[in-house]
Formats: sequence, structure tokens, C-alpha cells
Amino acid sequence: MSASLRNASLRQLAFLAGGFVALICVALLTLSSLRELGLRHEALKAAEVDVANIAQSLVQHADDSFELADSLVIGLVHRLETDGIGPGAVQRLRDDIDLRKGTMGRVRALFVYDAAGRWLATSESVNPALFNNSDRDYFKQHRASPDKGLLVGSPIRSRSGGQWVITASRRFDHPDGSFAGVVLATIDASYFANFYKRFDLGPTGVINLIDKSGIILARSVDNETSVGRDISSTPLIRDMDARRPAGLYYFRSPFDQTMRLSYYRLSERFPLLVLATEAKDEVLAPWRQEAIIRMALVLGLVALIASTGIYLVRQLLKGQRVAAVLAAKEADFRLLAEESSDMVMRIGFDERVIYVSPSCVRLLGWSAEQLCGTLALAGVNDEDLPHVRETVRALKEGEIEETRLVYRTRHRQGGEIWLETALRATRDPKTGKVNGVVAISRDMTEHKDLQERLATLATRDGLTGLANRRHFDDMLQQEWRRAERDGNPVSLVMMDVDNFKKFNDQYGHQAGDTCLKAVAKAIAAEARRPADLAARYGGEEFVLLLPNTDEVGCTLVAERIRAALEALKLPHALNPPTKRVTMSIDGATGWPNAETQGNHPSLIAAADRALYAAKHAGRDRFVMSGQVVAWRDADSA
Repeated sequence: MSASLRNASLRQLAFLAGGFVALICVALLTLSSLRELGLRHEALKAAEVDVANIAQSLVQHADDSFELADSLVIGLVHRLETDGIGPGAVQRLRDDIDLRKGTMGRVRALFVYDAAGRWLATSESVNPALFNNSDRDYFKQHRASPDKGLLVGSPIRSRSGGQWVITASRRFDHPDGSFAGVVLATIDASYFANFYKRFDLGPTGVINLIDKSGIILARSVDNETSVGRDISSTPLIRDMDARRPAGLYYFRSPFDQTMRLSYYRLSERFPLLVLATEAKDEVLAPWRQEAIIRMALVLGLVALIASTGIYLVRQLLKGQRVAAVLAAKEADFRLLAEESSDMVMRIGFDERVIYVSPSCVRLLGWSAEQLCGTLALAGVNDEDLPHVRETVRALKEGEIEETRLVYRTRHRQGGEIWLETALRATRDPKTGKVNGVVAISRDMTEHKDLQERLATLATRDGLTGLANRRHFDDMLQQEWRRAERDGNPVSLVMMDVDNFKKFNDQYGHQAGDTCLKAVAKAIAAEARRPADLAARYGGEEFVLLLPNTDEVGCTLVAERIRAALEALKLPHALNPPTKRVTMSIDGATGWPNAETQGNHPSLIAAADRALYAAKHAGRDRFVMSGQVVAWRDADSA
């Protein structure tokens, strides 16, 4: 070959090598940019999850607050419509309100006004004769409308205390149905503002409680100057009818003009909206600072690779062999591996570790010197080992070139961690045969723990800790199919707390929740076998799924539940004759077979009919197979 041809060949090779180096640089920059975009998305996603969780929790808090206020108002309305507003009745009412002062919790004050707006009674330490509230909007609305439902009003300045308060009121009537006056409960706007300050949303994070019409009821920041502000013209409120009850919402704040990441949640019971927000720039600030550092490192690495590429091109032009290029690439590989936060491992064909990056100390607790020469799969969990070993075999035999695995492995300090590992087969450059595997691993333990916690939340009732309705439906369908295969019976025990609404009216919703928890604990104690499942079916209804249980076993379990509830001796003055908490309990047993395939709803229907029979027969009793069975020693209801 002539010198000119050799020179042309070298120039072409140099051009190709230069293009390859440029491609690597572009790829690194592109991948780094994509990774930064991914991290930016993750930062926003984490903030979205935070504000969503806070908004959903605070809607429940707001609902509980106004439900407490409503329960106090309803009690006074009932008393006024029963006893009237004569002098003696009013004095007794005042005495009763004075007794309630120490038990009203988050409710600031109670007020009773007559049809002219005069103050009949209040929990505030003022002279009622000095005030008249006939000019208040809520009073006018009650006087004009026969609706006796709860009215949550816009925030107003209290005449007795001067602070911002949120009103919850109902009208009460004379015996002839005419307007007699208004019962009002107030909650300080500052109560909500101070409660919201407990939640960390960053230096500029804000939580708002908003009336559905767009009036600010309470705000965690600048509450005194923000309460009562009308934001109904903002897109969030203006388009609320077209929106879902809850969702993410990015907007520019009308208060400080900053772009905010937020989550809104409408109450299902009251005309309220909770809006939890974080400043978008503040959420992204940590990512932005770290991204600058990471991109500086990447640019430095790209500059290093580019410099190396230029050097290699010059060497090619001088006639240096391709071996020098391969050696430089190997050096680059080690540089990338040792600078990476992920653990990079070279595994030989004999499955022993040839090389591992220094990050192995952070991930596994062992140093690179301790791991080199050991079996790469030595610490893999026994349950995960067959799948991992089969994947490595497929890589070694050339069936696949690359894959990704998630598995458990042992940590030096004890216990196990979850790893996500990308595996790729390596080949001998001379023969083209597979000579080992490159593995890049990262710690996924926190991610797996979060997945498990979310899975638990999806199947459990938040109040009682029992299985929720969705999980019960899934398990009933699963056990029904199993019973079809095995020819075994499936039984249900369905329970409903007797007169529970009266219990709530008498003792309050917090006591009602405590009662449900105690009942749930007694029921859960009877789920003694692994396949038994206690669930909250809805409200005060519970269900116990008993696979491989016939009518006799179902009856025995129901009797034990009754005995456990009787032993609790929970008082219930409005549940005669026992005046304690009782349950109507029913049992239903099905024998699935090929003809009843997929007909598990029939078992629930049978249980519902039996429960209706138990209640119709007087409650506090058990029904099985259409037969009403009164509890031993129980009086007739």
C-alpha cells in the first residue's frame, strides 16, 4: 500500500475515532440532562405527595371540627324545640351551656338568639342583654329560609371577643313551625392557622382553609390579614364545578405572586376546601444546587473524555495501535465506576468478583478488597437466588444480552437490603464469546419499604385497623374459588352495632370512634386462623370471613363474639333494654361448586337478609339460615 493510501486510511480512522469521542460526549451530556430532568421530576413528585397527604389529613381535621360544632348545635336545637324559650327554660339552658365550657374542645363558643336576634344564652363571659345579632348574614339566611340544616358561614369578627371566627349555625322553630331563633357555634380562625403551622412545608409553604365560594377561612401565614379575603375570581375556585373533588394544582399565588405547587381537597360533608401549597422554586432549590455540582462534574468528565479522544486521534495519526485506545477506554470505565454512587461490579465467567467499585462499602458494608475473588451470588436471599442464578445463566449462555433484577442480599452489619441491578454480558474482543458480566447496583430498600407501606394502607381501614371493604371483597372472591376447588364451605358472620347513630348523638363522634375500635378488637380476636379475615364493611357494620367453616362453626364464632362484646360492658343508654352496646349478628354459609361458580355475592346477599331479620326481630340477637336465635339470658328488645 502506498504512503498516500496509508495516510488516507489513518485520516479516515482518526475521523471515525473523533466522531466516536464526540458521540460519547454528546451521549453523556444527554443522559446527564435526562437524569437531571428525572431527578427534578422526582423532587416535584415528592413534594406533590407531601402536599397531597397533608391536604387529605387536614380535610378530615376540618370535617371533624365542624362535625363537633354541629353536634353541639344539634343538641341545643333539640332542647330549645322541646323546652321552648321561656324564662325557666332559658335559665336551664344557660346553666347547661356553662357546664359544657370545659368540654367543647376546639369549639370557641356557643350562642343562642331569639327570633329578633337578642342573645338568650352564650358560653362567653359577657352580658347577653348588650348584644343583638339580627344583622348577621347567617341570622338573615336562617330567618328567610325554612332549611334546618347546618350553615357554615363566612368568617366574621366576634362581637364578644373581637377575633376572627368561623360560624356553624342552625335555626330552631316554634311548635307551629315558625322561626324561633338561631343556635350558633364558633371556631376561631386562629385555631386552624396555629394547627396548620405544625406541618412543615418549607419556609414559604402555606395551608389554606377556604369556603367553597372562595372566602379564606384560615391561613397558616398572615392569618389576621388574610381571613375573609375573596379569591373566587381565581381559576381554582371559578372552575371548581368542573374539577375533581381533589387534585394537584399549579398556580401563581394572588398573595405573593410566586408560582406554587399545591394540592386541593374538597370536603365531602361541608362546603370547605383545603389547599396545601409549596413554592415551586423552593421545592426545586436543593435539586438545582446539586444539579449544578453534578453537571459541573459531568462537564469536567466530558472535557476529560474529549481531551483523551483528541490524544487518541493524534496517536492514531502517528500510527499507534488500537490497543492503546482499548486501554484508555478501560481507564475511562474505571473512572466512571469509581466516581459513581452506584456499585459497579465485573463478574467473571466463574461467577467470582473480578472488580467492584468503592461504593460497595456504602451499599454492602464490605470493602472492594474483601469482595474481590468471592462468589458474586453468595449473599443473595435464598428465595430470590433461583431467579437470579437463572438470569446469570442466560447471560453466560448468550440467551440475553442485558437485563435488570430486583432482589434481596445480605448486608455486613446484619439484615438484608434490596438491590436493583442492571446486568450486561461482556464478550472477549478476540473470540466474541461471553467472558463475564458487568453489574451496576443501587440500594432500593427505602423504595421497597414505601411500596409495602402503601400496600398496607390500601387494604386497611384507617380507624379500626381491620381489613377494608375492598380487601374483604378480594379475599371473599379468592376463598370462594378455593372452596369451589376443594369442596369446602365458606361462612360469613356479619355484624351491625345496634342504634349506633343514637350512640353518636348521645356520646359524641369521638366516643363513637372509640366504641368502633373496641368492637373491632373483639371481632379481630376471633380471626384465629391464617385464612380468617375480619373487616370493616362500612360505618358500624363489620364482617368476619371464615373459610372452611360450616353452620355450626359459624354459630360458635358468633357466640364468642357476643360474649366478648358483653364482657366489654360498653354503656349505651339509648339501646334498651340492656343499655349497653350490643350487635345484631347474622351468619351465612355457602357450599361453592361448579354450578355456583363466581356466585360469591349470593353469600353476602344471604347475610344481608339475615341481618335484616335480626334487626326486625328486635336486635341483640343472631340469625342463621333464616332462623332467628335470641341470645341466652337476653331480654326482649
